[in-house]
Amino acid sequence: MSIKIGILGYGNLGRGVEAAVKKNDDMVLKAVYTRRSPDSVKIRTDGVEVKTVSELEKGNEDIDVLVICGGSATDLPEMTPKFASLYNVIDSFDTHARVPEHFKNVDTAAKSNGKTGIISCGWDPGMFSLNRLYATSILPDGKDYTFWGRGVSQGHSDAVRRIDGVKDCRQYTIPVPEALEKVRNGENPELTTRQKHTRECFVVAEEGADKARIENEIKTMPNYFADYDTVVHFISEEEMKRDHSTLPHGGSVIYSGETSDGVNHVIEYSLKLDSNPEFTGSVIIAFARAVYRLNREGNFGAKTVFDIAPAYISPLSGDEIRSHIL
Repeated sequence: MSIKIGILGYGNLGRGVEAAVKKNDDMVLKAVYTRRSPDSVKIRTDGVEVKTVSELEKGNEDIDVLVICGGSATDLPEMTPKFASLYNVIDSFDTHARVPEHFKNVDTAAKSNGKTGIISCGWDPGMFSLNRLYATSILPDGKDYTFWGRGVSQGHSDAVRRIDGVKDCRQYTIPVPEALEKVRNGENPELTTRQKHTRECFVVAEEGADKARIENEIKTMPNYFADYDTVVHFISEEEMKRDHSTLPHGGSVIYSGETSDGVNHVIEYSLKLDSNPEFTGSVIIAFARAVYRLNREGNFGAKTVFDIAPAYISPLSGDEIRSHIL
């Protein structure tokens, strides 16, 4: 039996989810749902219908798991609980401070209607979260560090694009090499935000725009750039298309801890991604398998990656996992 997947939202992440479904033989993409006109959305998979969100709201679509991509992180607190009352759902909500609130809202909606949902699924939060938990559980006397990059931050790029006079932007998050080396050596340094990462912006300015003002607005932007050393490059549209058309990313979770005095251990989990949305989509689809299985077992409500046994995300049987992977 194939798990029937629906995708709500067809931006970069939606396309990443679609690519992941094609790689999994136990899944099939049933429909893509959009708030735009269906005629304006051209998906890559032949024979898959594009529908409006209003069709989802009727509650009778033939899908096993709805992947909620949304338009932005601000959409998900509204959309995920809404659709968790109608379908099994999964999302990639990544506002860490609001995760407990989002979890509670999705849990209430899903449990009340016999549905199952996973929130905050991807690589961070998601795979990085799991590795932080494993490391701190194994080595309780220690310290964890998370480094992101080198890669494109879509949220920071969007923030720059909102500045008056900016036509386009790609913002790269870059770990500071000296900080990485100290952590990997088990030195357990105390690092400020500025000491861990730098930010590099490639900006296409509108004709006649005040570049000095734009650069100053970027470097002083609270919550995005003010706490970092930031370099701004102004480039042409042609250079942007030629050199910055992809969305690579990655990073590392590094944990250093002692088991006895002077006996130190370093755990590292790292990713180097050609495409952030395609990898995130692949993580989501693996965990969509768990959503489907848990719901069939009668395990309702909201979950996070912490609540999912590894066997639930694999297409292999228990015997196959024990024989080939354990």
